[in-house]
Amino acid sequence: MNTKIANQIENFDFSNISEARKDVLQPLIDFIQEKHSKKIKIRLNFICTHNSRRSHLSQVWAQTAAFYYNFKHVYCYSGGTEATAMYPMVAETLENSGFDISKITDGDNPVYAIKFDHNEPPIVGFSKRFDNAFNPETRFVAIMTCSQADQGCPFIAGAQERVAVTYEDPKAFDGTDQQAEKYNERSLQIAEEMFYVFSKIK
Repeated sequence: MNTKIANQIENFDFSNISEARKDVLQPLIDFIQEKHSKKIKIRLNFICTHNSRRSHLSQVWAQTAAFYYNFKHVYCYSGGTEATAMYPMVAETLENSGFDISKITDGDNPVYAIKFDHNEPPIVGFSKRFDNAFNPETRFVAIMTCSQADQGCPFIAGAQERVAVTYEDPKAFDGTDQQAEKYNERSLQIAEEMFYVFSKIK
């Protein structure tokens, strides 16, 4: 694990997560626990409208948490109800948290390689629809990270289960003096919650 990421993990305090929020996370814990108990691959597809911010942060931190807790059969994905681009501030925020970020391609929808450990394969980050060929077709849980996608996309084809774990959009602070602070705040909230989820798996 990259040192800076490991240092942040040590500062996580799950008592900061409210009981109401833990109730929101419980269906995701239950899904992962059931699959883990049966020794079945665990596929998590984080979905928001544009697959540009919250779904990427969730995918990256969930995969990092699975590695940290030594769950080798967890595969994390992300997608949107439409494809746009991973917002550059997301890559910058993750890099500031200790991830190694490499841009593989340029253009309107760049592809990023995101590494949490020097010896592990990178997470591939780019914007795509949830049903893109890069994502699983069946036997996955659809995790709705924004209320707009949750309300606007009532059916996710192939999803074995669907849970809503929504987050406030840091996009509201784009172009302001608070942008970096708010992206980091949202990233760390997602990180702490994903680590809490995997900490509950027995």
